[in-house]
Amino acid sequence: MTITAPTHPAIHVQELTKRFDALLAVDHISFDVARGEVFAFLGPNGSGKSTTIRMLCGILEPTSGVGQVLGLDIYSQSEEIKQRIGYMSQSFSLYEDLTVRENLEFYGGIYEVARSRLSRRVTDLVAMAGLTGREKQLAAHLSGGWKQRLALSCAIVHEPPLLFLDEPTAGVDPVSRRNFWTMIYGLAHKGVTIFATTHYLDEAEHANRVAMIHDGVLAALATPADFKAHFLHGELLGVECSDPLSAVDLLQGLPGVSEVTVYGSSIHVLGQHGIDPTVRAALTNAGVRVDGIHPIPPTLEDVFISLMGHKAE
Repeated sequence: MTITAPTHPAIHVQELTKRFDALLAVDHISFDVARGEVFAFLGPNGSGKSTTIRMLCGILEPTSGVGQVLGLDIYSQSEEIKQRIGYMSQSFSLYEDLTVRENLEFYGGIYEVARSRLSRRVTDLVAMAGLTGREKQLAAHLSGGWKQRLALSCAIVHEPPLLFLDEPTAGVDPVSRRNFWTMIYGLAHKGVTIFATTHYLDEAEHANRVAMIHDGVLAALATPADFKAHFLHGELLGVECSDPLSAVDLLQGLPGVSEVTVYGSSIHVLGQHGIDPTVRAALTNAGVRVDGIHPIPPTLEDVFISLMGHKAE
């Protein structure tokens, strides 16, 4: 017998909307997420990221629009969706009075993993998370990074084909963040679809595609490379000078300049094309020595700041 793989996307959203009384939290957004894709969902606080993810997980009912997750309708099949997906947030609840193994076994029971399969699954997850030797340690005694790895393991104990991550690395140190995302990319390599909201632009750099949401509206959707190539509003300059902090104050509000950001010992200036003579003159006239001004390729953070500022205007 030939088994045909499902052709529908992992997530399908069309004109999805959520209103809380007078507040329009999510405003008619539409997108698809392909199976096996790492999809990053970015936006400032209050932009609608968590509301969107809660609707897709079957936790919050939309006001209107269409939403399908793994081919299941988010209105009428929310309970089936919850059993098929994995979900992890910054506030994912581990039971601190249970050990590492007991937490995994508990969530395995919640997701109705067969006992014959659960023991081996727990062993595999402990190894994947680097928790070997800590199986009997109470979750309360784990560091933040280890708790995060255990939380992810609990979220995927039932081997879901789709994993939602809602700001899972907020407040975690850089090394733990890197280790966490190594685990995530390993899951993606095995075909698990990843839908992640994050404040960290370096994490989004490694996604297949990035969606940026602002005030509930989907502002843009593209690959990280396409964002950097086509979505910057203006020209980005790298400026090396004798006093970067004073330079930021001088250039903020300068006609033709839209954004000024400190990057180490230099600054990034986003402005109209051909703005460099104006920037040089403003700094020189103020007594700031200019060591160099040159166009530079944008980072995803530069594009994000540009897009959010453009939408705000």
